[in-house]
Amino acid sequence: MHLVTQVFALIAALTHIAVGTLERFFYDRPAVRVFLTTSTADAPEVTLWRSGVAVYNILLGLGLIAGAVALHADGTTVGRTLVLYLCAFMIASALVFAASFPRLWRGALGQGLPPAVALVAALL
Repeated sequence: MHLVTQVFALIAALTHIAVGTLERFFYDRPAVRVFLTTSTADAPEVTLWRSGVAVYNILLGLGLIAGAVALHADGTTVGRTLVLYLCAFMIASALVFAASFPRLWRGALGQGLPPAVALVAALL
């Protein structure tokens, strides 16, 4: 698999793991809530939502890392499948997020651009 694909897949993985960790473990800090574009007023109401989204983000990131590891451990087909599928999943999720919340387009871009670059590089 192309080096550009692997690098951008790992950037996407680290981004999802970092944001998931912030959502799950550090959401009670005002600076984190501002970064995640949610207000302090809705903190109790979004607890269930953010926990689910956090785990989803962390698992997506870990899946990409598993794919990258498989690529280098004689599991080329498994690694390629994981990387391509999870990148496509992240792109689709970012598009839905952008369509649902247009004012949060920067978050959708951060979520979708690295896996989009990885996927395009893999298909060229």
